[in-house]
Amino acid sequence: MAVAGTERAARLADVARAAGVSQGTVSNVFNRPKIVREEVRERVLAAAAGLGYAGPDPRGRILRAGKVNAIGVVSSQPLAHFFADPYARVLLSGIAEACDAYGAGLSLVSAAQEEQLSWNIRSALVDGFIVFCIEGGERLLRLTRERQLPFVALNLGIGDGTVQTIGVDDVAGARLAAEHLLTLGHRRFAVLALPRRDDGHVGRIGAGDFEGAEHPTPGDRVKGYFAALDAAGVDTSAVPIFETANDEAATAVALEQLFATSQPTALLVQSDRMAIAAIAWLWDHGYAVPRDVSIIGFDGVAEGAVTSPALTTIAQPTAEIGRLAVRVIVEPDGVIRRHQLPVHLIVRASTAPPRER
Repeated sequence: MAVAGTERAARLADVARAAGVSQGTVSNVFNRPKIVREEVRERVLAAAAGLGYAGPDPRGRILRAGKVNAIGVVSSQPLAHFFADPYARVLLSGIAEACDAYGAGLSLVSAAQEEQLSWNIRSALVDGFIVFCIEGGERLLRLTRERQLPFVALNLGIGDGTVQTIGVDDVAGARLAAEHLLTLGHRRFAVLALPRRDDGHVGRIGAGDFEGAEHPTPGDRVKGYFAALDAAGVDTSAVPIFETANDEAATAVALEQLFATSQPTALLVQSDRMAIAAIAWLWDHGYAVPRDVSIIGFDGVAEGAVTSPALTTIAQPTAEIGRLAVRVIVEPDGVIRRHQLPVHLIVRASTAPPRER
C-alpha cells in the first residue's frame, strides 16, 4: 500500500500485476463489471483493496471524453430557494425529469456573493448551463458566458439577441388576468409586484419606476394589467402598485400598507406564492376571499389548487420550460431562439363579482 510522502499512489497497472490480469480487465471491473467473470472481478477488487486503489480518477475520463454528462442550473438565490419556492420546485422537477430521460446529471450552482458565485460557475463540472434569471440576471449571464459552454436563460425579457431564452409572454398573461377580473365587474384594483431589482425594497411604487429595472418581468406584467384596465376605462394612475420580495413577510408588509390607505376589491398578484400568502393575510385581518377581495395569481403552482379558497391564476407551463431548457443544451442546433410558451387562465374560487358596499 502507498504510504503518504514515501511512495506513489497505487495505479491501475499495479492492480493488474497484483491480480495477474491485464490492465483492460481491471478497467472493466471498475467501469463495466458485468462483462467480467465473478471470480476474476473478486480477485481484482481484493488486489485493489490491498493496494489502496479506489478506481480510475473520473477527472481523467472526463478530460479524455471532453464531456461531463451533466447540466448546471445557475441562480443567485440560495440553494434552499429551489425547494422553498413553489415555482422553482416545479421548474427544477421538469429539469430533473429531462435530465433523467437523457441520462444526464444535474448540478445546482448558486451563491449570493458575486466572488463565490463566479468561482462556483468557473469550477462547475457541467456541459452547459440553465440560467435561472429571476434575480441578478445580467450578472449571471456575464459569469456564465465566460465559461464558453452552451447556456439558455429562463427569461424572455433579456434584450441581448445573442442569448437563447425560454419564457412566457408576461404582458399577454397579465392582460388575461386583468380581463378576467374586469369581466366579473371589478373596478377597484391593486397590484402586488415582484421585485424590480435585488435591493430588498418593499413598498408603494409607480408604474414609471419599472423603466430601466434590473428585472423586466414585473414591469411587463404591470403593462399587461394596465393595458386591459385602460381599455376598460379604469384610471390606472389611481391603481396602487406595491413592490414585494416575493415572500410571505414582504407580502404582509405590502398588504398592511395597502389596506391602511385603500380598499380594493381585487388584487392582481404577480406570483402564486404571494397570492397564497395574501389569502392567508386577508382572512387573518377580517377580509373574506373572494366576498370582500378577489385574488388572482400568476404561475399555476400545485399549491394554488389546494389553498382555501382555491387560487385563480395565470398558469405557466413551468415543468415544460425546464424540460425544454435541458433539450436546448443537450441537442443544440446552433440557432439562437426566443422560445415563448403559452399561458392560460385557470378560474377557481378566489375570484368572484364584487359585493355591493
